[in-house]
Amino acid sequence: MLIGTKEFDWENGESYVMGILNVTPDSFSDGSKFNRLDKAIDHAAQMIGEGAAIIDVGGESTRPGYTKISDEEEIERVVPVLEALKKRFEVPLSVDTYKSQVAKAAFEAGADLLNDIWGLKYDENMAGIVAAYQKPVCLMHNRLEIPVFGSDGAYPLEEYLALLEKELQESIDIALKAGIRKDQLILDPGIGFAKTLEMNLDGVAYVDRLKKFGLPILLGISRKSIIGKSLNLEMDEREEATIALNVIGRIYGCKIFRVHNVLGNVRALRMADVMLRARKTIEY
Repeated sequence: MLIGTKEFDWENGESYVMGILNVTPDSFSDGSKFNRLDKAIDHAAQMIGEGAAIIDVGGESTRPGYTKISDEEEIERVVPVLEALKKRFEVPLSVDTYKSQVAKAAFEAGADLLNDIWGLKYDENMAGIVAAYQKPVCLMHNRLEIPVFGSDGAYPLEEYLALLEKELQESIDIALKAGIRKDQLILDPGIGFAKTLEMNLDGVAYVDRLKKFGLPILLGISRKSIIGKSLNLEMDEREEATIALNVIGRIYGCKIFRVHNVLGNVRALRMADVMLRARKTIEY
């Protein structure tokens, strides 16, 4: 897959780290840290130096209970950053938005990839914009409400995983119908979005089931509540667990990892890549 000027080879045994650059005042982990242009550029440079293969620029927080902002305000936040990064670096740039007008402005400013937390389902014009600009897109699983199964509220694992796969297929169908090529699609199980803790854990534990789609899988799990709730850890205590989950995701077949702490994850994932390449198929 060509993202910007970089070719991503999903079959070569290499994993890729996507560095998070939130230019917002209220993101759950790093709100207001990088919402000045000079700070955003410096942080992007640091992440690139540490091995980030993609920089993901977001102008609106999507943490639980977030406040939606206007298209105009989001554009004012992300476009200057994208333009500045495009002038200085060759690394591919992603824009994290679910609004078609923001995506259009971001593509004009140099964004190479769309990261849509609604999997093209929120804005009916989004798929057409992506197709018109011939950009790849990451389709994340999301829904309005946490699913409830049965009258007693019991949680059947197979039924939940089937629902996850069905709703991701819906996003794929929207993309293909709009004219986006299959080789421009990436899937994200949407850890932390409209899911219980059990669903989030199973989303990671069974993420390898998504390989049936024949598309690269992105895991976005950095510092999320799946860690906080599982281990009773505060936001600034979740780095080691983030790395552990990403390595597990790598073993299960994920290829892109969206993170705040680039260096630690790059080193851990490179070692995981080495071990996966070293393992031979033998009988014993």
